[in-house]
Amino acid sequence: MALAQETDILLLDEPTTFLDVAHQVEILDLLHDLNRDRGTTVVMVLHDINLAARYADHLVALKDGRIIAAGAPREVVTAELIGEVFDLDCQVIDDPVSGTPLVLPRGRHRVLPDPSVTESRPGADE
Repeated sequence: MALAQETDILLLDEPTTFLDVAHQVEILDLLHDLNRDRGTTVVMVLHDINLAARYADHLVALKDGRIIAAGAPREVVTAELIGEVFDLDCQVIDDPVSGTPLVLPRGRHRVLPDPSVTESRPGADE
């Protein structure tokens, strides 16, 4: 409906929720095209940080209703900020496809051991 009206501003709340990844990218590509080709201002809420970093020109990170950081994706998406806002240990690297920040969460499972940390195991010195 909003696209058919050719409005100058789109306010979107989680426009990619419940979509598979191919359709998420399709929607975000469409919104990017509208911004670039028609000058449409797009303001949206996304919880997928990696897609937000890939598509947004400007990000605002909120926690408990307060702005924690705002700026370009490279300025906002840092391991420190992700830790502060989401209480999540992660590594942030350059996305090999887009060059934007890419968040790699560290969980408790399926994480390579840190070679700089030596574990003390019973019988390891035998």
